[in-house]
Amino acid sequence: MEAAGGAGPGDGAPGKGRPLQPAAKGRELFRSQRKESEGSVDCPSVEFEYGDADGYAAELSELYSYTEELEFTINRKCFEEDFQTQVQGKRWLELDLAQQKAYVMRLLDGLEVVNRDKRLKAARAVLYLAQGVFGECDMEAEVLHWSRHNNFLLYQMGTFSAFLELLNMEIDNSQACSSALRKPAISLADSTELRVLLSVMYLMVENIRVEVEADPPEWKSSRETFRTELSFPVHSEEPFALLLFTMVAKFCSGHAPHFPMKKVLLLLWKVLLFTLGGFEALQAMKMRKREELGLPPLPEDSIQVMRRMRAASPPTYTIELLDQQPSKRGHRSRRPLVKQDSLDMYNERDPFKNDEAGVDEEENDDVDSGIEGELDLMEREAIIQAVPAQRPPIERVSFPKGLPWAPKVRQKDIEHFLEASRNKFIGFTLGQDTDTLVGLPRPIHESVKTLKQHKYVSISDVQIKNEEELEKCPMSLGEEEVQETPCEMLYRAMLYNLPQYMIALLKILLAAAPTSKAKTDSINILADVLPEEMPITVLQSMKLGVDVNRHKEIIVKSISAMLLLLLKHFKLNHIYQFEYVSQHLVFANCIPLILKFFNQNIMSYITAKNSISVLDYPHCTVHELPELTAESLACPVVGDFWELFWLYQSVSSLPQEAGDNNQFCWRNLFSCINLLRLLNKLTKWKHSRTMMLVVFKSAPILKRALKVKQAMMQLYVLKLLKIQTKYLGRQWRKSNMKTMSAIYQKVRHRMNDDWAYGNDIDARPWDFQAEECTLRANIEAFNSRRYDKSQDSEFAPVDNCLQSVLGQRLELPEDFHYSYELWLEREVFSQPICWEELLHFQ
Repeated sequence: MEAAGGAGPGDGAPGKGRPLQPAAKGRELFRSQRKESEGSVDCPSVEFEYGDADGYAAELSELYSYTEELEFTINRKCFEEDFQTQVQGKRWLELDLAQQKAYVMRLLDGLEVVNRDKRLKAARAVLYLAQGVFGECDMEAEVLHWSRHNNFLLYQMGTFSAFLELLNMEIDNSQACSSALRKPAISLADSTELRVLLSVMYLMVENIRVEVEADPPEWKSSRETFRTELSFPVHSEEPFALLLFTMVAKFCSGHAPHFPMKKVLLLLWKVLLFTLGGFEALQAMKMRKREELGLPPLPEDSIQVMRRMRAASPPTYTIELLDQQPSKRGHRSRRPLVKQDSLDMYNERDPFKNDEAGVDEEENDDVDSGIEGELDLMEREAIIQAVPAQRPPIERVSFPKGLPWAPKVRQKDIEHFLEASRNKFIGFTLGQDTDTLVGLPRPIHESVKTLKQHKYVSISDVQIKNEEELEKCPMSLGEEEVQETPCEMLYRAMLYNLPQYMIALLKILLAAAPTSKAKTDSINILADVLPEEMPITVLQSMKLGVDVNRHKEIIVKSISAMLLLLLKHFKLNHIYQFEYVSQHLVFANCIPLILKFFNQNIMSYITAKNSISVLDYPHCTVHELPELTAESLACPVVGDFWELFWLYQSVSSLPQEAGDNNQFCWRNLFSCINLLRLLNKLTKWKHSRTMMLVVFKSAPILKRALKVKQAMMQLYVLKLLKIQTKYLGRQWRKSNMKTMSAIYQKVRHRMNDDWAYGNDIDARPWDFQAEECTLRANIEAFNSRRYDKSQDSEFAPVDNCLQSVLGQRLELPEDFHYSYELWLEREVFSQPICWEELLHFQ
């Protein structure tokens, strides 16, 4: 009877009267967690607020790996040994500002000594100051306060410039590079100096970048000076960001495998965020630029609209439930057809329906409208079996009528509409004329009027038009006035090596993706996380495993945010700068790489907890760390696998901070949204790239990403599904009507865009090759005109003034005066002058 009532011994599920064995208990827990990660009917909405970066403390903690924990003590020791020799009987917090400045000057003098070890000790002492002199603090907030104070002080004393010189020395250190190349395995010890230097620079950039209302005026002044110094270098010819891009390219080429890539990428991302500006700054710049160009203001702020949007229930949950239910009969009955009531975006209750209709009542009680829409009978039966019968009534939330976005119409759309109308009614077209409506019926007049009311002219349209005019009339329009912005300076500096930089970033992103398999020829991104001595206990192995996963997640976060930031700023600065970067990303297989990233259990990635809060900075600097051993866990384990499993559970259940028990991992959700936005930017209005989404079968991958109930992420997934719907065929559209309905509800409407029918006139496959080639020719013409200042140009100015030409000083060889008379005799006096030939040059 027991066997009948429960599962058999081979099922791994517990019986009714049988105690659960350790192995079975582990399997059952593992299976239940996996089921939870795959989603359920009651999957809660994710309360996530998208922004430029995570919280201040979280961004500082991600700089350090858990394997660097011992170095906090080393930094403190280096500082205290030196501090006691200079200032006896006092602590750092007891010094006044003048004494603190004097001590920092002595530390900076120690950075200039020849001895490498003494330089490293001085740099570690500076790092301890930048970390907030945690040895003299009792609380985490106190550490963060003094870290911020000390970093402003360090910058005002010229510390950043001193560390920049040391960083250049370490980059050019050929001995360290050759030593790392000869080693079979690279560890933390190979990048000690670089990690100390980059940590100090990152702490300075991050602390000065973050604005607080209570900042004194001198701090605000220092922030603007620092931003200008990083954007417009005075002593060198290139921005600081270019040096970091060079480090990334050098690492990926294999010449410097010991570079700590996580710290380089984090610093590069924060430098770009600081110098170029975040999303709010971008929005303000966009509005200002539209005003300068005489364009109407933006209809809405995209980020604000998305924050007000509501997440919808994904359609795959009901299907998964249906597949998981045991069949009562030997075969599955046919799905009966259910009449769809309406396409009302809020799925309001029909007042004419019978409220006591049983199954129909369950259907109308569906609160989460959107992707889920209306359920058919089989799906509803599955949900009834999964959800308890008794449930409290839920009040329906009423929403205002209307769409979340103002519709937009391009000039090209109006031209296409009028071309089709003229061909139909009068038999000929008028080219790009959108004003003449003679011979067209009144409804066409009204349609054109409506289209023009919602016409949207982007900054890119104006820039492309100006570029065409400059190409047509280079002499009459003269030279273009280019404003020297930080973005313009960065693009000019990156231009000639930009393909290598993009390829290097995508290589690292591929190596850090959770779906990537370890290959012998792939780059090693774990050089700054692996300890010199590999772990010998199971607990140490588990701790290192969490550290490695966290390390990869931080790399994905920084690269995704950095690429998105670059694309958005370049697009605002000039559309062809954006297209140049985009085209190289596409050529480097960025689109399949992002799809590969999403081809995983995305819910598991979003909810991953690859962090140990007690080891995070600044918690680990002011609190005693709990000592964990395999004996103290006291949990029954069977075999190596289950030992690892239970230890992982124990490490994950360590005491956490107040805000760390979220239902999702902030950095992973941030990375997913960034990658989706990146994919949208690469494919928008590009039919050839949209076809890449179709060829790589992205629809099921993207549809699985809708499991995450977060409005912003769902919106960008739906945008990607919308642009390829016309290529997926009628059968796909027929079987995915809930997704199609969600696109209607949440994605911006383009008045006469027949995306759902597949008869777009731009969807001709023979135009795909020409589209990319034309774009590439336009980009090359733009780069050549603006950045190639060669004197051999066809339109280079010619000096035809005789006095000016003869008055120019020419550089002559040193021994010319010895052979001057011989040269005159041979080149001047002995040559006959034919005066008639001079007439031909007039």
